[in-house]
Formats: sequence, structure tokens, C-alpha cells
Amino acid sequence: MLIHFIRNGPSYLPEIDAYCAYIQSRGHQTMVHDSSHAVPTSASVVWWFCGRVPLREAHRLRGAFQIHEYASASIPPYAWAKDQVKHWTQPRPGYRIYQNGWVRERMGFADGVPYALRDMGVAEHFFEAPSHSTTPEFDLVYLGEMSRLLAFVPVLQAIDVAGRSLLLVGDVPEALRTHLPPNVTCTGRVNQTQVPNHLRRARYGLNLVPNATPFQQQTSTKVLEYCAVGLRVVSNAYTWVRYFMAQHKANFYLLRDDPSSLATNFGEALDAYPYEVPDVRALAWPQVLDNLSLWRTILR
Repeated sequence: MLIHFIRNGPSYLPEIDAYCAYIQSRGHQTMVHDSSHAVPTSASVVWWFCGRVPLREAHRLRGAFQIHEYASASIPPYAWAKDQVKHWTQPRPGYRIYQNGWVRERMGFADGVPYALRDMGVAEHFFEAPSHSTTPEFDLVYLGEMSRLLAFVPVLQAIDVAGRSLLLVGDVPEALRTHLPPNVTCTGRVNQTQVPNHLRRARYGLNLVPNATPFQQQTSTKVLEYCAVGLRVVSNAYTWVRYFMAQHKANFYLLRDDPSSLATNFGEALDAYPYEVPDVRALAWPQVLDNLSLWRTILR
């Protein structure tokens, strides 16, 4: 079996690597395409990451079993309108996958197409013990989409005022770089296999997510990865992170977001807080993917 994945855009999708490793370990083949135009008409399985699925291309590949995966709902601006356009114009696939129940409800499909909920997982190298123990160089580390930090510049400034150091793992856009206080160190782009080593350079993992749709309802992969390497988590308070804490019996330091207390968030209370870091080994990608019933249909 050869399964064709279509990225449909530049978004970082760690699940594609996980899918490929899982499928190949079972003796099948995969190909990843940036555009559907590279997929041959003879393809037997086509896996779309949605995005818009062009009707003309879906028709060209009509001989294939087609899967639509919604790793996220649409993001602003006009997020609701974009999701409504998808709802009414997407061609009908053979199967759908949603990150969680909220994304499924948001998309609103009610056409009887079989579906599965597939939450985010953690790459296995995050669980590997470090080759040597190191004393943390930084107080906090942030991993993920850097442009979203523009909404949290006051938090970054509060970290600086408290005398705390911060490591940013990943590319930092120039629009953010001009707002960074002097206590911030940037790694630039790093290989994914090296990310756990960088996370372990800090005492706390910082999770800052816009408290807006769809971000507040979707899994923060960075939180899973912080927990996998044993970092205590510092986060702003929003719907998903509270749900995760309750589900996994975690205890994270939740930042107070009113201006009067922002400056005190990163003081002595940060060190004195009774953190609980959950064991997330059950969320390693092979375990997560084992639960997909879809394999019985396509990996025959």
C-alpha cells in the first residue's frame, strides 16, 4: 500500500512524520506532497490535511480512498466564515479525522461519513533520557509558533522585570524580535531531534496561547512535549489547559492576566508553587495511532 499525504500549506504538522513512521513500520509506503498536483491519478489512498480541498483535484483522484484530516479549525481573521466555506464546499471524502470533538462540532459535517477523533501525540525521542544531566541555564523556555507571542509582549516584559531568563526555541520573526527584552535568548531553527535537549536547558516550560477561538479549544503540543521531558509548566489560563490539567491530574502555574498582578507572576511564587508534571507516555505517537480504527480499512 502506498499512501499519499497532501500538506496543503506551510504549517508544521508533526503528525505527518508520525503517520509515515507508523505506516512504514507495518511494511507499507508513504509519500508527502506540498501540492495535490504531484499525486498520480492512479493513487489508491490520498490523505488531505484541510485546508481547502480543490473539487477538481478530488474528482481527478476519485479512484482513491480519500481522507480529510482537520488538525485544526480555521484561524483568524474570519475564522468562522472560513470554516463555513469548508463545510459547504468541501468534496465528500471516504473518511474524516478531527483533532478533537470541538473541531468536529465546529466543522459541522452531518453527512454520515465515518470519522475518528485523533488528538496530538509526542515523538518518542522526547521520552529518551538525556545522555548527561545538565544544570538549567535558563528559567523559562518557549517552544512553538513565535508570531503569537506578539500578543504577549507584556508577559515577556514582566519576565524581564522579575530578572528571569527566557529561551525561545525556533525562528523568531523580525516583528517580534524588535519587542524582545534583553533577557531573551533565541536558538533559531533547530532540528526536531534536538528540541528535547533545548527544552532541558530551562527549569520551566512556558505555554502562552491566545484565549480566543480556535486556539483555546485545541491541544497545545508544546505542553505535551514539556511534560514528556519533565518540565514544570507555566501557562496562561484558558479552556484547553484547564481541561488537560483535570484529565491528567496535572498542576501547572497559571498566570494571572490582570495588569496589576502581571508583574508579580514571575517572582518567588514561581519557584514555590506545588507543580505536578503528569506522565504522558501514553500519548507517544505509536500509542495514539494504535487507536485509529481507520487502519483496518486502508492497511489490509
